[in-house]
Amino acid sequence: MAKAAEIAVDPDEPFALAGARIVRVRADELFSHGDEVLDTADIERVHDMRVASRRLRAVLEIFAVCFPGSEYAGVLKDVKVLADALGERRDPDVHIAALDAFARALTPAQRGGVKRLVEEQRELQAAGNQALAAALGRMAERGLRERLLALADAAEGEDEDEEDEPA
Repeated sequence: MAKAAEIAVDPDEPFALAGARIVRVRADELFSHGDEVLDTADIERVHDMRVASRRLRAVLEIFAVCFPGSEYAGVLKDVKVLADALGERRDPDVHIAALDAFARALTPAQRGGVKRLVEEQRELQAAGNQALAAALGRMAERGLRERLLALADAAEGEDEDEEDEPA
């Protein structure tokens, strides 16, 4: 599993600036896993991207007050849609791996039923892969990465506006 990038914390840093910085890091992590995520031969790619989507979602929710509401709501929704598609693809991967491990402990005569279950999971995996491909395409069309970065920019701008106001 890909380890999350460590992000240094400065307790004196304004909340909005910290949010903007952390969203950028987590968004970069999410999209860094996009290459070959549809390759079913390496199930860790989809796992790493799914974990990155959950980390990004958590950060977006923690720093929600830093972002313009109208843009934030759409971005969060798209991150959730992508996470759901990643989960739809990931679940059969886990089941296949577990069934394969279970089958290794059986005699050849006992493996027929397990083989049939694996085939069913492979069908679900293929369907999940199609759903994931469609979700990735929609996220690219909707400019999710750019919208995440724009949210971070907006949070930084909000912080600067607050600093300019007289006390």
